[in-house]
Amino acid sequence: QLQLVESGGGLVQPGGSLRLSCVASGFTLDHYTTGWFRQAPGKEREVVSCISRSDGSAYYADSAKGRFAISRDNAKNTVYLQMNNLKPEDTAVYYCAVDPYGSSCYIGEPNGMDYWGKGTLVTVSS
Repeated sequence: QLQLVESGGGLVQPGGSLRLSCVASGFTLDHYTTGWFRQAPGKEREVVSCISRSDGSAYYADSAKGRFAISRDNAKNTVYLQMNNLKPEDTAVYYCAVDPYGSSCYIGEPNGMDYWGKGTLVTVSS
């Protein structure tokens, strides 16, 4: 069964940190560009970060630059999102997905992504 499973979300105070994990099963994650997206209540799903299948280079949305870091552990078939200096506006359900054609993630097009996980909730609140 081909699937992605996210974990690592939770409640954190503003300024705190979390590390999200996205574990793949049934396929090899480094064969795909992988992205983290998020969706806040009442808002559209938006891209947060992408990691390239070819060289592991990273893309970040403006909201994530300087605070978030995406990485991949090929041995564990896992992509991570380290989130630092979290803000209340980062509150959302965070999803990972793969980009079969290597273009959708960088333009923030969720409809082009595949194998979505069920998401993990991040709540930033004091």
